[in-house]
Amino acid sequence: MFMLVDLQTSNQKYDEFLKALSKQAKELKVNVTVTPYAEYNGESPQNKSGLQNITLLGKDKPGIIAAVSKTVYGAGANIERIKMIARGELLVMEMKISPKDNKAGLQQLRDSLRHVGESVGMDIVVQSESGSKYRKRLVVFDMDSTIVDAEIIDELAKAGGVGKQVAEITAKGMEGKMDFKDSLRKRVSLLEGLPVSALEDIRDHMKLTPGSEELLTALKAMGFKLALISGGFTYFTDELKDKLGFDYAYANELVIKNGKLTGEVTGEIIDSEKKAKIVQEIMKKENLSKEEVVAVGDGANDRIMLKNAGLGIAFNAKEVLKKVADGSITKNNLKGLIYCLGIDEKDSENEK
Repeated sequence: MFMLVDLQTSNQKYDEFLKALSKQAKELKVNVTVTPYAEYNGESPQNKSGLQNITLLGKDKPGIIAAVSKTVYGAGANIERIKMIARGELLVMEMKISPKDNKAGLQQLRDSLRHVGESVGMDIVVQSESGSKYRKRLVVFDMDSTIVDAEIIDELAKAGGVGKQVAEITAKGMEGKMDFKDSLRKRVSLLEGLPVSALEDIRDHMKLTPGSEELLTALKAMGFKLALISGGFTYFTDELKDKLGFDYAYANELVIKNGKLTGEVTGEIIDSEKKAKIVQEIMKKENLSKEEVVAVGDGANDRIMLKNAGLGIAFNAKEVLKKVADGSITKNNLKGLIYCLGIDEKDSENEK
């Protein structure tokens, strides 16, 4: 068992604590080794294969380690190391574990950790130790309900008086219950006649997801390439590219005639397969390997993109996406993504 203990509020001195701990250990007939955190070198366990890094993000609360440790033990895995990365407004902790040496066991562990994370209110991301060693260089984001705190097409529909009909189709598409291309054409057709002024108003009042702008600014400062790949529309991604400094931005193009939407889109629709192809194109252009790419999305249209990335993050996502992602991050913890890239609190401060 590993325990990370904070003695800052203890009424005992450090030496007194060690004596009391030693006495208790003898009574329980167990061996206890204490290493001050400042002296802990955090080196990886030697001669271990298949190690996995588990990153926990969220508000600090009792019972987190107990719940996760119980889940790890239940999966037949062993905790090799626990490391505190950040503590304050956001608690970030990393566990290094050695799971059963088979894909089925690892997937079961991922699923179990996802469920226990939801039960204790923590976001959990699982990466192989080998994959986590790669310095990430490209982060790809979806737009709607990821960078922007809304589904833009639903906002357009509300402006056109067809909000309910479009929202129902959007929900089916997000959950993977309807082909994305079909759902997009059907939704856009309902927008026929919507004036450009309505698009301008929505564009000018887009609300960003809390923490997204700060995250993007930090990633840019650290030298990451940023891409925005959306099943939404260029009218909005172009604005975000200019405003937030994305290096790449891709989306569908609405057809506008005489200042109004025709209810059509032009060109190849960006569905899940097209998103994955675009990522491959960017990787080739930037000379990147899969392990250097992070993809963040929230719906079924992001499945292939996340599966093909070195690290796939389901953000505030539907269940269909959580099942294929390496981890899930909820709306309040988007900024915590930075700690899943092999960057700790000290590193991030140095990059500012």
